[in-house]
Amino acid sequence: MAKPRKKLPARAVDIFCANCKTKLFKYRKGGKGALVKCFIERITENYTKVPCHCPHCEQEFARETMIRGTPAYKIIGGKVTHK
Repeated sequence: MAKPRKKLPARAVDIFCANCKTKLFKYRKGGKGALVKCFIERITENYTKVPCHCPHCEQEFARETMIRGTPAYKIIGGKVTHK
């Protein structure tokens, strides 16, 4: 499969922890579907101290993985919300 496009999508969304509503990062999301994965190169502002863990409640919200040869966070269902 092809890698994600180099040009970032125009739409930026804020990703929040579903448990404590802490802002995790600002992400350039393409499409209008659910948030399933976050490519690391599309994260514009990162507020986490430890990757894939909420800085406030320490809950794991994603797992680091490679998707189509690109590093990404695979989101665990129900752990994050976005606006």
